Amino acid sequence: MAIQSQSQDQEGTYMIASLKLELEKMTHNVRTLLWSRNAQRIKVLIMGRNLSDGLLAKLIIYLLLSIVAYLYLQPVLYMVSTMFKTLSDLLDPTVKWIPREVTWENITKAWKGLQYPIALRNTAILSLSCSIVQVFVCAMTGYALARLSVPFKGLITALVIMTFLIPPQIIIIPLYVIYSKLHLLNTIFVFLVPAIFGQGLKGALFILIFRQFFKAQPMSLEEAAKLDGASTLRLFFGIMLPLARSACLVVFLFSFIWYWNMYYEPSMFLAKSFTPLSIRLDGLEQVLNPSLLGNTFTITNPVTESTKMAAAFMIILPPILVFMFLQRWFVSGIERTGLVE
Repeated sequence: MAIQSQSQDQEGTYMIASLKLELEKMTHNVRTLLWSRNAQRIKVLIMGRNLSDGLLAKLIIYLLLSIVAYLYLQPVLYMVSTMFKTLSDLLDPTVKWIPREVTWENITKAWKGLQYPIALRNTAILSLSCSIVQVFVCAMTGYALARLSVPFKGLITALVIMTFLIPPQIIIIPLYVIYSKLHLLNTIFVFLVPAIFGQGLKGALFILIFRQFFKAQPMSLEEAAKLDGASTLRLFFGIMLPLARSACLVVFLFSFIWYWNMYYEPSMFLAKSFTPLSIRLDGLEQVLNPSLLGNTFTITNPVTESTKMAAAFMIILPPILVFMFLQRWFVSGIERTGLVE
């Protein structure tokens, strides 16, 4: 009996040890499984299932975007910081970004020196009128070169490209003579008349943009409209032009910005009256230091950088606001332009 009881105790001890060993193995397997699952989750979280889903990829993308944004915003931030500086802060090398004393005097001087309300009105009228006219004229020209049976269409397209490649400085003297004989100098018609004929500022580029856009549209749209009895003008204004809203917006933004910032052409044709902001900015130094116009070399304030920065910021502010306002429609218009035949 004693031997049998001892044998049973040994079997019970062995079973308990086996159960403990199995339990330890199960616990180890569960821990390993949980650790592998957590490691997989962490890997997916960091690396992502795709190349651009993980935190590492997003961190790299945000870092690159921050660097690019800083490169673009750094001149604007420097401009804003400088235009609020006093003369002492401007001459102090220890003051770089944040001025010790904020002043609004530079903005007031720039407002008066630029004659901002008058110059802003002139620039807005010039940019808006020429840009709107150029959008419609270039759209019609691009549609004609892409869709209509125009005689010598290839030659006309080559001439359009050639007008884009010729530097404006080469033809500036003949244009000046023509505008002088037509009595168009110092008026908005110097830029409005070429825009009406599709040869405004960068007009050839806009014609090519519209030509490529209309050329990519399916022919079934025109065929269906022609079967319904639509004329060419109705086909263009009723079907093609609404489809080209994204292209129209792109052309309008580029045209508006280029007309707003142009300096060479207004300095040649608008030197006396109807001066835009770019010409006013060029003559701001003489306004700030009237002694430069006389025979004396005495300068009232040789450091006018803060006022110039204020004037430059006042000039670029309206285009920035226009772009911020139209950006949503610009992106949504691009998303809705895809058509499949």
